[in-house]
Amino acid sequence: MVNLLRRDNPRQELFNVRRNFDEFFNRFLGWPSMQEQQTFAADFSPAVESFIDTNNKKFHCEVLLAGVDPKDVNIQVQGNTLTISGERSSSRETREADFLHREITYGSFTRTIMLPEGVDKDKLSAEYRNGTLEITAPIATNALPRKVEIKSIPASRAASA
Repeated sequence: MVNLLRRDNPRQELFNVRRNFDEFFNRFLGWPSMQEQQTFAADFSPAVESFIDTNNKKFHCEVLLAGVDPKDVNIQVQGNTLTISGERSSSRETREADFLHREITYGSFTRTIMLPEGVDKDKLSAEYRNGTLEITAPIATNALPRKVEIKSIPASRAASA
């Protein structure tokens, strides 16, 4: 039967397979686990979702930044490129040996999004609420997608052409 699990990031899946194999092998030999050896300072990449709201004629970009102070986030626009950068830092002083389980990643991040044509870059606004950064901007009406009507030609006319 076909595997129906969704695979969002093949690179991450490959990393997970390797990590699981290493964990198994290390447990077998009694070595410290990879999780105990790893520092989580270079893996942080917040999830991003961007779309065009055709009803309200707006561009929306949402960035999941739970645990990131909005003061540590920088938003820049250059040409049609929107760049969001910042850092999630650990608020507590702990030693690696103090952790029983550690999956939260820390460190700096940069996400770059190409803005669609028609976005008014001068009117970009950003709000941070409940761990989500929402960036919006109006978009020109002529840049919105439009439906193209398909005309049907009767079969008798098409054959004579």
